[in-house]
Amino acid sequence: NGFHIGPLFIHYYGLMYVIGITLAILITQRRWKAAGGDPGLVGDVALWAVPAGIIGGRIYFDITTPHDITPHTWWGVFALWNGGLGIWGGVALGAVAGVWRVRRAGANAAQFADAVAPALLVAQAIGRIGNYFNQELFGGPTSLPWGLYIPPSYRPTGYLGYTTFQPMFLYELIWDLALAAFLVWLGHHRKITPPGLFALYVTGYSAFRIFEESQRIDSSEHFLGLRLNMYVAITLAVGGALWFWRSQRRGRAEPATAGGGPAGEEEPQASGAAEATAETSDEPESSQEVPAEVGAERGSAAADTPPPGDTPGR
Repeated sequence: NGFHIGPLFIHYYGLMYVIGITLAILITQRRWKAAGGDPGLVGDVALWAVPAGIIGGRIYFDITTPHDITPHTWWGVFALWNGGLGIWGGVALGAVAGVWRVRRAGANAAQFADAVAPALLVAQAIGRIGNYFNQELFGGPTSLPWGLYIPPSYRPTGYLGYTTFQPMFLYELIWDLALAAFLVWLGHHRKITPPGLFALYVTGYSAFRIFEESQRIDSSEHFLGLRLNMYVAITLAVGGALWFWRSQRRGRAEPATAGGGPAGEEEPQASGAAEATAETSDEPESSQEVPAEVGAERGSAAADTPPPGDTPGR
């Protein structure tokens, strides 16, 4: 599951995460710049959020899947190179660090969250390739053509007689990239109030995890017959959907409160009409000047002339 560069051994699992994080930073920089933000802020946020995310992801993994911690020593909980990062723990602690840095810089945390949402999905998709090299994150036995061969040493207890399994990491990889593309499209074609895209990221990813957790056969902590991650996935999917609904409802209410929208556009139109009336009234007055010697004869005719404001527009 790795290769040597001189005396240094590079783990494919770690390499995939490095590539994923790098792509996420580049994508976020581009999206944040397009939103009018300073792309340099992304590097500062990543400097704090990435280590926090790794720590949070490892803590979550150690809590939810303690039987998968290897090696079985006191320092096994720190052995990231053997795999084991919980996405939700990583996103949670990384988000805390990220929001802190964004607010410290005086930027809008909600807008930044929308900029980073598709980038997170790309990073997660690349990271799932590392699960292949570690021979983990697979589902039950299958005879499908794309079934993944798992060596006997990596098969869970009770599945030694099977050879090919559902490649759940591949399914998630495809879902993550599709959801990232959808969020980018939605942000360009619909008016989404921040952090609506990030809320949809939480909803969409968690919804897929409900399916994924129902298929996985690796070890996990269980509660009332279900995997612990199943409860987390359901809670976040519902919570993310409510979060999106509330953010969009608030976004529609704010323009009316602030006096924006169509009602706010009436005043410039009214002032423009007043200026046009003023210009129109000046022109007839100058055109109706009469010589003094014929004033007596033309006086009554001038009185019958319609007011300047009633003249047809030109």
